[in-house]
Amino acid sequence: MDYKHLLFIALISLIACCTIMALVWLWAKRIKNAGVVDVFWALNFPVITIITFFLSEGFETRKILICAIFLLAELRLGIHLWQRVIGHLNEEEGRYQQLRSEWGDKADRNFFVFFQFQAISNVLLAIPFFIIAANPSTELSILEYIGLAIWAVAFIGEMIADKQLAAFKKDPKNKGKVCDTGLWYYSRHPNYFFEWLTWMAYFIFALASPWGILAVISPAIILYLLTQVTGVPNNEEQNLRSKPEAYKKYQQTTSSFFPWGKKDG
Repeated sequence: MDYKHLLFIALISLIACCTIMALVWLWAKRIKNAGVVDVFWALNFPVITIITFFLSEGFETRKILICAIFLLAELRLGIHLWQRVIGHLNEEEGRYQQLRSEWGDKADRNFFVFFQFQAISNVLLAIPFFIIAANPSTELSILEYIGLAIWAVAFIGEMIADKQLAAFKKDPKNKGKVCDTGLWYYSRHPNYFFEWLTWMAYFIFALASPWGILAVISPAIILYLLTQVTGVPNNEEQNLRSKPEAYKKYQQTTSSFFPWGKKDG
């Protein structure tokens, strides 16, 4: 494995993602809806997939396998987010409204930096993918099969969680209520948990490749972002603003992230 070639692929991916996010920022500025960044954060990964598939020099079967699952997971997430955002392009999500309010006349500039940070995170998170696609070994390891099994559980779990929440919100009877059924009974954020588990699967898959231990950066970053930055904190704040009493009760009976975690309250 040639680390210089890996860096070259990462650089090409970074240029592509930053360019896409700059264009998305222009669109978001025009429609005054920064929420579209979530959609294109997910859709940047298929772009990275295509770049890596054609430029990497690893074993063809392994490249096809990792590209297929990576593409499937991120396209599903991107389409899901698009369907969620496209329905209210004229109404920005609460967490972005809050940021816009806090930033005031610096909002456009700060959102540009935020969008570019998302592009950088795309490339950092793709480190396992770069490593796996460059692996020249012609035999699949037991670690790669374990990674695939965990990925399948995570993919199905996240898809179920997203569908359960979408169905709950679609029912007019649930207006002002908190989704606490299905997977949402065990965790306030099962979708985030399974998203993190997906990246753990990529890390385990990457351990079979040279330098695979470096791939631990991806689940570590995802866990930090989801639990401390843009995921759980923003979502919880928005829910407490929109339905304070109902959500406070929900917090007392569920774990915030891990389904087996300690209950709040």
